Amino acid sequence: MENRTARLTLLIDPDKKAVFEELCKQEDVTPSQKVRQFIREYVEERLGPDWREDRKNRS
Repeated sequence: MENRTARLTLLIDPDKKAVFEELCKQEDVTPSQKVRQFIREYVEERLGPDWREDRKNRS
């Protein structure tokens, strides 16, 4: 789990949002949890699972 949070605001088609929320409900996850999962998977796919360590080493 991350130590801090930051807000991400996005615009989405209302019908798509409603379907997304229903699918999340079926999986018993919140839309925020699912979006965080998507982002985590995307970052790890692009940069690898150790991306945090790589960022620390560049500082």
